[in-house]
Amino acid sequence: MSRRPFGQKYAFVVVAVIFLALLSAAGLRSSPGVLMLPLQKSFGWSVDIISISAAVGIFLYGLAGPFAAAVMQSFGIRRTVLGALVLMSASTGASYFMTAPWQLFLTWGLLSGLGSGAVANVLGATIVNRWFTTNRGLVMGLLTASTATGTLIFMPGLAALVQWGGWQPVVLTVSACCAALIPLIYFLVPERPSAIGLRSYGSTVDDVAAPPTTQNPFAVAIGNLVRAAKTRTFWYLFATFFICGFTTNGLVGTHMISFCGDVGIPEVQAAGLLAMMGIFDLVGTTLSGWLTDRFDPRKLLFVYYGLRGLSLIYLPYSDFSLLSLSVFAVFYGLDWIATVPPTVRIANEMFGDKNAPVIFGWIVAGHQLGAASAAFFAGMMRSTQGNYLEAFIIAGMTGVVAAVLSLMIGRRRAEPVLATV
Repeated sequence: MSRRPFGQKYAFVVVAVIFLALLSAAGLRSSPGVLMLPLQKSFGWSVDIISISAAVGIFLYGLAGPFAAAVMQSFGIRRTVLGALVLMSASTGASYFMTAPWQLFLTWGLLSGLGSGAVANVLGATIVNRWFTTNRGLVMGLLTASTATGTLIFMPGLAALVQWGGWQPVVLTVSACCAALIPLIYFLVPERPSAIGLRSYGSTVDDVAAPPTTQNPFAVAIGNLVRAAKTRTFWYLFATFFICGFTTNGLVGTHMISFCGDVGIPEVQAAGLLAMMGIFDLVGTTLSGWLTDRFDPRKLLFVYYGLRGLSLIYLPYSDFSLLSLSVFAVFYGLDWIATVPPTVRIANEMFGDKNAPVIFGWIVAGHQLGAASAAFFAGMMRSTQGNYLEAFIIAGMTGVVAAVLSLMIGRRRAEPVLATV
């Protein structure tokens, strides 16, 4: 590739395009929350059946991460992301023709989960490590905030589409948005700064591009997991991120609209509540990145998880008035995914820049395992108990547990047990 304009600041062009890609993946993964009620009405499918498909998609969204990070090392970022976007667009578009639950499972569960898993936080971590030497926490916060922005942009609009034309326009819109990003990735995202004669942002020396690994990407991913699993830090991060997913995507992201429906709040208004959370998370996660560059990430995680847990315990006992829902949206929204920048920093410190994206991919897998568990658990509780009360209280209690675990993460750099890949 030829040299691009803006010099080192071209890194922010790359960040802008990756932000849009992450936004589309976030919008795709949040769509089942909008589709739940219209699919029940159109096909008569129960909440637990739809929740299982959503749970599979959420789980694969995380499980694909470490393998995607390893594939990026072997075949490059551009090829990996382009393939993922094609899969996301094709699978969601094909769901337009579904008539049976197994087709929902295949399109919105299996295929879209695998595709979106390659366009997730591991992609953000890889881009940050390659393109930035300074301000990593702030940029990771911006990229992480794309998830909130995805909710902000997609959820109210998709809810309005549901009211206008049912579930079919929703799946076509998501498919089209994913397809529109393919040319942007192809033309605007070089493999690394040195590919266009640049240095990473903030660097004063030329970047030395590591040659693509010749190892099998699956072996790289599994090998890093085996080695990382020997450290306590990995398991603390995995456990806290499991709870992070349990208390965000799986519970609120999947069931909030349905929960609001139980108390008489219309779909569009409930989606607007999620959008409000997205606004505050956009602020909170970006601020979290700035704070992560300056303060102990473990203490930040303690505050984030503690606030989240208390807000979830509070919600079922509120009166669901405009004031009480606004209070919840502010406190919950500010740290929806503000936990990502501190977690990435700890992973970089403990496992090194080279291996951290793959290790972080496994930590994200824990996040999505927690999210999938919450999506299924909350749906099951709603079907058996007739309400979401216990699901939200239990999730809030796990947030408090995660706050305590965050302070137990050691400050000493881990032993160099990870092989260079």
